[in-house]
Amino acid sequence: MINWKIIWKIIGQLLCLEAALMLGCLVMSLCYGEDDSIAFAISVVTTFLTGLALHYIGHHSSPTMSRRDSFLVVSLVWIIFSLFGSFPFYLSRYVPTITDAYFETISGFTTTGASLIDDVECLSHALLFWRSLTQWVGGLGIVFFTIAIIPSLVGGSVKVFSAEATGPVRHRLHPRLSTQGHWIWGIYSTLTIACALCFYIEGMGLFDSINYAMTVTATGGFATHNASTGYFHNVAIDYTAVLFMFLCGTSFTLLYMTIFKCRFREFLKNSEFRLYCGAIAVCTAIIMFVLMRSCHYRFDSALRYSLFQVVSFLTTTGVFNDDAGQWPHITWVILTVCMFIGGCSGSTSGGFKCIRFVMLWKMLRNEIRSLLHPSAILPVRINGITASYENQLRLFAFFAAYVLMCLFVYFVMMVVGIDSTNAFTIAFSCASNVGPTLGLEIGPTMSWNHLPDMIKWLLSLLMLMGRLEILTVLVLFTRSFWKDK
Repeated sequence: MINWKIIWKIIGQLLCLEAALMLGCLVMSLCYGEDDSIAFAISVVTTFLTGLALHYIGHHSSPTMSRRDSFLVVSLVWIIFSLFGSFPFYLSRYVPTITDAYFETISGFTTTGASLIDDVECLSHALLFWRSLTQWVGGLGIVFFTIAIIPSLVGGSVKVFSAEATGPVRHRLHPRLSTQGHWIWGIYSTLTIACALCFYIEGMGLFDSINYAMTVTATGGFATHNASTGYFHNVAIDYTAVLFMFLCGTSFTLLYMTIFKCRFREFLKNSEFRLYCGAIAVCTAIIMFVLMRSCHYRFDSALRYSLFQVVSFLTTTGVFNDDAGQWPHITWVILTVCMFIGGCSGSTSGGFKCIRFVMLWKMLRNEIRSLLHPSAILPVRINGITASYENQLRLFAFFAAYVLMCLFVYFVMMVVGIDSTNAFTIAFSCASNVGPTLGLEIGPTMSWNHLPDMIKWLLSLLMLMGRLEILTVLVLFTRSFWKDK
């Protein structure tokens, strides 16, 4: 039986935390003297009172949580967090409908970065900061953020973390999950501060440098300018963004081992990291060649733009310094492949994850070998760890669910009249939490504003499923999940 009281208690406590985050934006709004102060004030009060009410409902709850409880609470937290997080957009009237406000907010928390706002430069400072903050909090996960800050808020935190974490392999850095959360969030915060300082030194204003640092390290992609980082026309800023997107697309466990344990060989030995670097190198080289041959780019410009876009799409960040929608179509295919592959597991990136491609390759190789040696025992080893048969089956299940969900959304969008190229890349963009898409109607530099409301709600669900890796949400739609036994 589902323990509803502990679920409402956790959600109530998290809503109080969200109200505190909004309160910081309210203070910023008052400091700038802009017209969204009332919207943030109402949002803070509403969110806080709702959080208190839900906490009161569950204040006598049992502290134990089952796996079903953890799956349900994680999904509900992301849905409800996004709902209350949409209030500042809607109440300030900068976003005209609740559909658009909810889409914008869940795109932020899931670090997708798809936007319905045609002109982000018309937004107030507080709303721009709130957009960036949603991505930064969602970068490593709302629940994981809470575990790191206030471990006591989330009961049964190990189960909840497992339901929210990305990738097929869970690495424990410390027996206590809260300590692990402190280490990882320490690395994440350090990267964010370092990125902001670099941007500031290279010519960004203080406000822009903080916002871009939050969205780049979260691999989210929301920007304070319509032209994203291309607004600055600054080579140093572009390569700095590439560096921090690359680092945050790397496993934070691997970064921890390298920085704090001085195991520098871990980078070279790690098969997922090698694939990650190899994909960047190969895709960048191909696009460079195409740009120099077909678009007559100089070598330095071709390297800068191709590397930036490849890393942006592969890490599912979505910032841009050039309009890839105007590039030759072969580059679209390569960037779509990058969009699908994604970054490393245990990072802020979305996508299928490099480690799953490593597993698939080794499973395929073993299957071919078994044709020649039927009696041979051929384990699948990933970085010295043998992948269990259950994990291999789960990989195929995830792959099937991923493809089927993308095809279903693609088919629905085709039915309502969206062209094939846009429908295909939009589906993969949302499932991989990338943000920009490739096409003529909705390119990487354009908003998604003209999509029908029904499609916006469908894509909101797909973004959530992509962030929680599909099966965590999909299990809620099964009959057996809701049975008492």
